[in-house]
Amino acid sequence: MNPLISVIIPTYNRADLIGDTLDSIVDQTYSNWECIIIDDHSNDDSFSVISRYVELDSRFRYYSRPIERPKGANSCRNYGYKLSKGIYINWFDSDDLMCPTCLEKQLNSLSLGADVSVCKLEYFDAESGCWDKINNIYSENLIQDYLIGKVQFYVSPPMWTKKFLANQIELFDETIRNLDDWDFNLRMIYQKPKITYLDEVLIKYRVHSRSLSQQIKKLDIDEVKSEFRARHKHSQIIKNNNQIDLSIVQVYIKDRYKYLFREAMVRRDEHNLYYLKGLLFSQLYLFDFLGVFKTLFGFLVFRIFNKGYKLL
Repeated sequence: MNPLISVIIPTYNRADLIGDTLDSIVDQTYSNWECIIIDDHSNDDSFSVISRYVELDSRFRYYSRPIERPKGANSCRNYGYKLSKGIYINWFDSDDLMCPTCLEKQLNSLSLGADVSVCKLEYFDAESGCWDKINNIYSENLIQDYLIGKVQFYVSPPMWTKKFLANQIELFDETIRNLDDWDFNLRMIYQKPKITYLDEVLIKYRVHSRSLSQQIKKLDIDEVKSEFRARHKHSQIIKNNNQIDLSIVQVYIKDRYKYLFREAMVRRDEHNLYYLKGLLFSQLYLFDFLGVFKTLFGFLVFRIFNKGYKLL
């Protein structure tokens, strides 16, 4: 008997996109799967779109997030996990696409005794129709390179064994919105799972104006705060890990604050003081007193004269 794979999809207002995602699951060469869709109380036509798949194929199961559970994709993922019956778990985003052999190839790689199989992912700009970069999934120093973004698994490419996940204290952190997959994957990696890597693109990551990844570029303050909450959380987790160079991680966080601070100043974003405060604290933590002086000087010059972007 072929083992059951549980594909768990949180969704919110994806009526225009989720049909393609579900079609890509229907088209899988491996057929023994269940697809659990958890709707985060959409107010568009998502229910009608998803219902058609549920009616035509009993492998699809649709649920609404229980009202007593927190809103958000992570809450939906955790709830979907509780409902799952599969031996293997593949969390999937409602705007991503599976290549036809995705489940089959990942399952075959897990048969070698690994805890997780990770494939590659390719960016696809849904508006321009252009293919973009492919993520890097392998490193000799996985934790450190994952912390600073040199390695990225995302949500959809990993397929986990339920046996491994069942031994974890926490799955997705329901207080985090942005970098939720980064936080989850890192905490799993800290537990030293046996990883098998598939050097092949099996997932298409659709980039569009409503992608969460685009909200940071729009300086969505809730998403930005979630990012830094996640980054500071992991700085605390790894501070006693002698195999990680914490200064590299702190410099990366400082540079993130610096980039977003510049953008906030140029765009006249109302939350520019949040970025200024974060940048200054990061520089002080690193004893970068010259950097503190340059930041404050650049801030005052730009604020008074509306010039001096390079000073920032």
